[in-house]
Amino acid sequence: MVVVNIDNRLDAEVTAEAGLDAPFVGPDNRDGARRVGEVLAERLSPGDQVAIIGGIPTAFNAQQRQAGFEDAMNAAGAEIVSVQSGGWEQAQANTVAAAMLREYPELRALLCANDNMALGALAARRQSGRNDVLIVGFDNIDAVAELVAQGEILATADQHADRLAVFGIEAALEILGGGEAGDRQTPVDIVTAPD
Repeated sequence: MVVVNIDNRLDAEVTAEAGLDAPFVGPDNRDGARRVGEVLAERLSPGDQVAIIGGIPTAFNAQQRQAGFEDAMNAAGAEIVSVQSGGWEQAQANTVAAAMLREYPELRALLCANDNMALGALAARRQSGRNDVLIVGFDNIDAVAELVAQGEILATADQHADRLAVFGIEAALEILGGGEAGDRQTPVDIVTAPD
């Protein structure tokens, strides 16, 4: 039997304790988030205040996306004034973003660990009238792809979620055919408005 871990990496200690050898097939969330953050960094100045709206804190992909955003913001010299969970949900992210916008009048950007939360942050920004606050996301869902093209959201990452199961099946078939059982990294592309 071949077990392949797709998209959200299982906890290494738990898999070791269970004796489970399951190669990981999925994106490098940290690198993808860092590259989205670098697009944002081009529009920031050192010392600018930014905030991160993360996913569920115990989820590996949420941890990696937060770390990637932090990598990019630290390299740019931005000040991360708040990191809070939006629980991957639009409504929760809207509430979190609205509070951040009230608490930090100098806030320049919101980095959201998925596009549903970016939509919530965008609604909060619109309601606050703070159109100078930049927003980035992760996932490239259809609703956000349109908003990126219109310039409402600065950037997102496309991890090709619609193909992750295919990548996993291909890896399993390769392993069953005698191929190596190691991890396989899937592509992550950065999406910005056309020039």
